Amino acid sequence: MVPVEQLWLPIVLSAVGVFVMSSLIHMVFKWHNSEYHGFSNEEDVRRVVRAANAAPGQYILPYCPDHGDLKKPEVQQKFIDGPIAFMNVMKPGAPNMGPMLGQWFVLNLVVAILVGYLACKTLPAGLSFLAVAREVSIVTFLAYAGGSISNAIWMGKPKSAAAKECLDAFLYGLVTAIAFGMLWPR
Repeated sequence: MVPVEQLWLPIVLSAVGVFVMSSLIHMVFKWHNSEYHGFSNEEDVRRVVRAANAAPGQYILPYCPDHGDLKKPEVQQKFIDGPIAFMNVMKPGAPNMGPMLGQWFVLNLVVAILVGYLACKTLPAGLSFLAVAREVSIVTFLAYAGGSISNAIWMGKPKSAAAKECLDAFLYGLVTAIAFGMLWPR
């Protein structure tokens, strides 16, 4: 077993590497941009949502809090007529990327700490680069990809968007594998 304290450098390097890779994906390669769409009548939609006084949170159309109501013909018709939508509403104001980027880095650090913890409990010192990389890359992939697949199944996220997020997760796993594989105690 490897003490987790010996993994502080690969943990930090992994978190920084994932943060940088994510920045490249979203600001340079921009392969997610094609997954977002605007409404042709955006001002009308904005007016309706604003008039509903929607507080920040998650909303669903049609809203059916009692699953027993799904048997009612008028509720079934709402689903037939559409639209069926899941929407996140954020508080109004100019976008402030600083706090979101900070939270994203903290998440990257938490994932790296958990991956490091699992690795130090399951992998002995002296393993080859590939043996370490294999385990940490799989765990990292699962940490970043799992939610995307669930959202494609349950929330209607386009499968192409989920596939791109899985590609992101693969790259995050690769970055993490390199950090841990190169710096694993020998």
